[in-house]
Amino acid sequence: MMNSKQLKRFITASLMAAFTCFATYIIRIPSPTGYIHPGDSFVILCGVILGPLYGALSAGIGSLLADLLAGYPQYAAATLIIKALTALAASFIYRCFKRSLLSVIAAGVAGGILVTLGYFCVEYFMYGFGGALSGVPLNTVQNMFGIVLSAALYPLLNKIPQVKEFMSE
Repeated sequence: MMNSKQLKRFITASLMAAFTCFATYIIRIPSPTGYIHPGDSFVILCGVILGPLYGALSAGIGSLLADLLAGYPQYAAATLIIKALTALAASFIYRCFKRSLLSVIAAGVAGGILVTLGYFCVEYFMYGFGGALSGVPLNTVQNMFGIVLSAALYPLLNKIPQVKEFMSE
């Protein structure tokens, strides 16, 4: 049976998955290999707020659902893995450093590298080297947007006592 703290973490993880899906699916700018979206900011924040396990699951599941809803099922499995690993890395970086805005930015940079490399590998097998390479600039723009937005949201979220409690664990 779940205790009160576990239930709060599960509910927060579910909400973060929903926010990730919403931010990824609703605000889309089409590109040749998919779309650009602000959902990566929530992927980073999933890791920062929820820690490695719940953060990875929340980010991966929310992003996978967005791909399915948006009509990109060919990316869904890869997205689950790539975004889960991104949140996992963000969690470790945030917790290994000073748990500050700077650590959120560092987590976003590392996550952006993982996302870009992950999709490059996936698209290499789907479209060849040229197709994979064409996605790098778009992924880089998306990553920068995700870093800026997660850095902007972090101070606001850090003021919410229930969220701050998770981030300090």
